[in-house]
Amino acid sequence: MSDYEVTQLGGFDDWREHYGGFRPETSREGRRVVDHELTMQYIGMTANVFEPGEEAGYWHSHAKVEELYVFLTGRGQMGLDDDVVDVGPGSAIRVGQGVWRTWRALPDSPEPMRWFCIRAGGEQLPHLPDDATRDPDRPSPW
Repeated sequence: MSDYEVTQLGGFDDWREHYGGFRPETSREGRRVVDHELTMQYIGMTANVFEPGEEAGYWHSHAKVEELYVFLTGRGQMGLDDDVVDVGPGSAIRVGQGVWRTWRALPDSPEPMRWFCIRAGGEQLPHLPDDATRDPDRPSPW
């Protein structure tokens, strides 16, 4: 058996219906902790949605985890230490260890702000992955 799993996040309109978090006291509507559903070893991911005007309401930082925020819809802002960065569809923000962060959807966002937060830890990745093997002779399955 191959080592892969599949889950369906559903359409954007379904994201708000999910209630999740890492602990009961930090759970909320519009957060789905995908790595609690799939057997992930080295990365984690949440799928998130805020309605216009909604905000995290807290700051946090990580000592060991690096995060990548990928914004898909809506308009918002991230607080990153002493800076405020505007975000929208296509924004990708890497946040390193020790950086304080918070985020919000702008009150006048034309639609809910949806984003992925991808978390990783462990060893530093090489600039060019060196563990891939190619098979140019293997035919495509379709």
